[in-house]
Amino acid sequence: MSLEQLIALCKKRDRKAQAIVYNVYSSKLYGICLKYSRNEAEAQDNLQDSFLTIFEKIEQYKYKGAFEGWMKRITIHTVLQKYRNKPIMELIPDHLSEEVQIELENEAQIGLDRLLGLIQALPDKYRLCFNLYVLDGYSHKEIANMLDISEGTSKSNVSRARNILKVEIETSIHNKEQTPCSGERI
Repeated sequence: MSLEQLIALCKKRDRKAQAIVYNVYSSKLYGICLKYSRNEAEAQDNLQDSFLTIFEKIEQYKYKGAFEGWMKRITIHTVLQKYRNKPIMELIPDHLSEEVQIELENEAQIGLDRLLGLIQALPDKYRLCFNLYVLDGYSHKEIANMLDISEGTSKSNVSRARNILKVEIETSIHNKEQTPCSGERI
């Protein structure tokens, strides 16, 4: 069955077709949900809500652009909408110092799971802006529109997220260097 046929069946609310779409795309969309969520349970909830929205709005998909890209945008917007309804965004002055770059030459030393954990532990306003800007490539103007904040606030939140991550990464690497090897005596 082609993707077009599968989408057409989903538009007719065919449960088997929806199950196929879920099985094919859930792991990719779960990765997106995980980036924007505080933990795995929240990511699972966000994934379910995203698929509900996808199947509810599938009539709006007009076969322009990739279906997967369309679903990713819906997933991001669904997750962001949850946070938009919570009072997590605080206004921060628009003036910024120069953005601090995270130097991840030691990234392999901390592992991707640990890095994801550090990103998930960021305060919501920083995590959302950081993920949208750094990981998903949205501009500060687009982020400002999505989150109903100023561009300066978006820049500030990304900068602060980078600073927090830099400190946490350096601490993780330092702590790992201080831990003795299994056969080493203290």
